[in-house]
Amino acid sequence: MGVLFYRTCRAGGRFIRWQTIRQLVLDEHRADRAGGFILACTHISHLEPIVVSAIVERQIRWMARVEFYRHRWAAAALNLGGAFPVDRFGCSLRAVRTAIRLARAGECVGIFPEGGVAQGQQSILRGAPFKQGVCTIAIAARVPVVPVVVLGTDRLNRVGPWLPFRRGRVYCAFGSDVVPPARSGSRRGDRMEMAGRLGQEFARVYDDLLSRSGVTDAQVP
Repeated sequence: MGVLFYRTCRAGGRFIRWQTIRQLVLDEHRADRAGGFILACTHISHLEPIVVSAIVERQIRWMARVEFYRHRWAAAALNLGGAFPVDRFGCSLRAVRTAIRLARAGECVGIFPEGGVAQGQQSILRGAPFKQGVCTIAIAARVPVVPVVVLGTDRLNRVGPWLPFRRGRVYCAFGSDVVPPARSGSRRGDRMEMAGRLGQEFARVYDDLLSRSGVTDAQVP
């Protein structure tokens, strides 16, 4: 039932996108793969899960903030779609364990390393620090992290881009694998080393997407 619900929602999202949005996607094949991995996504608005889920063929098991589960209908939809909650301001251990279990089982787990919507100098796109839990999960599950940069979603909060004739613009690029380091005996050291490489790959993908899309850094919130 959950897979059918997810696929139905994805098909609906793709149909709406085809009618309203022009989209540039780079290197989407990097998410078209077998086995478990972490899909680490930038977060300049709340619409990235919809955009990325409509692109990636596999079901993404999104880690969603617990606030979205307050309403019964929303919780039911998230659960049917395969998401699982995380308490960003409380104990996140349960969510981390769930993500590790899913990744080990071969699932694609979607995580927002910034922990919430982040723009300007708070964005990972501009080198801001991010929550290293994504690296903790990848190291424990021994799976790679695939960074994905999404631009343009901040402009989809208005009615205009959703009208027909494809007025909206979205740009998306998938990065190369960032693999867990060989265990050194220092969990903190391993996590920091991997986080450094992940941050560099986000910056590389962002620069590449800007150059190939014609978007400038000044146009990104």
